[in-house]
Amino acid sequence: MKIALLSLGLLAATTCSNPFNSGSKAITGMQLDTAKWNAMHEQYKEQALFHRRFKHKDVDSLIQVHQGNKLFQVSQIGKSVQGRAIYELEYGKGDKKVMLWSQMHGDEPTATMALFDIFNFLEGKGDGYDSIRNLLHDKLNLHFIPMLNPDGAERYMRRNAQSIDLNRDARAGQTVEGALLRSRAKAVNPRYGFNLHDQNIYYNVPGTKNPVSISLLAPAFNTERDINDIREGAMQIIVGMNGILQKYIPDAVAKYDDTYTPRGFGDNFQSWDASTVLIESGGLKGDPEKQKIRKLNFIIILNALIQIAEGSYEQYDAKGYEEIPFNASQLHDVMIRGLEFGSDSISLKSDIAIRRGETTVDRDYFIRGRVEDIGDLQESYGYDEVQADGMKFIIGKIAPQPVDSLKNITKEMAYDLLKKGFMGIQVKGLAVGQANSLHNLPIHVFAGNSFATTPVIDLGGTTNFYIGDKAGNLKYAILNGYLIDLSKPLSEIPELKNRVQ
Repeated sequence: MKIALLSLGLLAATTCSNPFNSGSKAITGMQLDTAKWNAMHEQYKEQALFHRRFKHKDVDSLIQVHQGNKLFQVSQIGKSVQGRAIYELEYGKGDKKVMLWSQMHGDEPTATMALFDIFNFLEGKGDGYDSIRNLLHDKLNLHFIPMLNPDGAERYMRRNAQSIDLNRDARAGQTVEGALLRSRAKAVNPRYGFNLHDQNIYYNVPGTKNPVSISLLAPAFNTERDINDIREGAMQIIVGMNGILQKYIPDAVAKYDDTYTPRGFGDNFQSWDASTVLIESGGLKGDPEKQKIRKLNFIIILNALIQIAEGSYEQYDAKGYEEIPFNASQLHDVMIRGLEFGSDSISLKSDIAIRRGETTVDRDYFIRGRVEDIGDLQESYGYDEVQADGMKFIIGKIAPQPVDSLKNITKEMAYDLLKKGFMGIQVKGLAVGQANSLHNLPIHVFAGNSFATTPVIDLGGTTNFYIGDKAGNLKYAILNGYLIDLSKPLSEIPELKNRVQ
C-alpha cells in the first residue's frame, strides 16, 4: 500500500492524495516526515521515565514540574482508593474539547510515558515547531489524565486496590477512579476521546508471525456496532494514524476486537458523542520496555491532535479503517517445530509453544517460562522459532560442584557451564536477602539442595531443557522459556530475567 510521505517544510498547508482511497477528497494540512518525528521525540522524550514499572511518585514529581512551568492548568481531580493523587492537565483555549486518559490499568504504562513526552513538547519553544503548538493551543482544549489507576501502577497490576477492572466500571461507576472519570467526562463534555492501553504481546497480524505493535479501535456504541457520524470520525482519525504507522511498523498494525462492551469506557464515551479512539500498545521484538512503541504513541497521538485541530482527518475515507485486520492470537515467545521428545517405548515428534510470564519485584521483574501448547501448531508463531527436524529433547544437568558465593559466578562461567549441558548451579551460604535476588546469568542459581530441570515436556510445565542432534550434541538451550543458540557468542544472548531459587 502506498503511503504519501510527510514533509515538514515551513509547516505550510500541503495537499496529497488519500493513500487509502484514490477516489476520496484530497488531504490538506500540516505534515511531518518520519525524520522530523524522530528528531522531535528524541528532543522531548521524558528521561525520568525509561522502564515500564515506574511509580505514582515518579509521575507526581513530574506533574509538579509541569505545574511550576505554568503552561498547563494542573488540577488534582481526586484521590485513588489508597489516597494517591489523580491529576488532570489542561492545555489550550480552543473550542474542540479532547480528553485523553491513560493507565486505567496499572500495568499498562506505555502511553503514560508518551503523554509526558507530549507535555515536554508542548512546553518547548523556538525550535521550529511553534506553529504546531499555536495551532493546538488555539483550536483545542486538551484534558489529560495520565495515570487514572495509581494504586494498580504501584503494584504493577491491572485492577485497582479493590480488585475491580476500571474499564468495566463505566456503566456503574462503583469505584472511586471510575466514578471520577465519568464525572470528568460529564464536566468536560469532550468531542474527542483517546483511551490509552497496553495489550498482551501475543497478538499477531493474521496469517503472519508479525506481532501487533499497535492495535487501534473505534469502539462500538451499541450491540449492532452501527456507524454514526461520531464513530465514523474515530475511524477517520485511525486511518490517519495507520498511514503514519505503516512507515514505522509495516504490517504490524491491527484492530482490537470491536464487540460492544456496555461496561467499557471507550464504548460509553462513543455513546456520549465523543469520537473515541482506543490505542493498545502491543509487542515489538527487542523492545521489552516498549520504548520504541512509546515513540509511536507520541507520534500518532500528536499527529491526531494536529489533524483534529485542522479538521483534516475528516477528509480520510473511513473505508480505510475496515481494511485494517483484526488481531489474531497465535503468537508465542518460542516456537519449536518437529522436536522428538517421546519416551523410549512411545515415540513422539511434535511442535511446542512456550510463553514467559512476568512476576513484578518493585521496579523490576523475573520470568517463569511454561509450555503453553503441544501438538500440531502450524498456524502458530514465535518471536523466536526453531526448526527441530532431526533433533531431540535432552535433559539438562546440575553442575557437580557448588560455589561459595553468588559473586563467584560470572556470565562467562555460567555460559560455559550451559554449553556443557549444565542448567543449574548451587550457591552455598547465601547472605540474608540474597535467596530470592534477581540476576541475569544464563544459568539457574539455587540455594537449596536441588533444582529441578525439565524431565519431560508437559503442558504448563517448566521450560529448562536442551535441543540436540541425534548424537547428543547440544544445539540450543531452552532456559526458563528463553531460546539460546549455543553456537552464538555470549554477547548475542538475550538479557535474561531470572531469580535465585
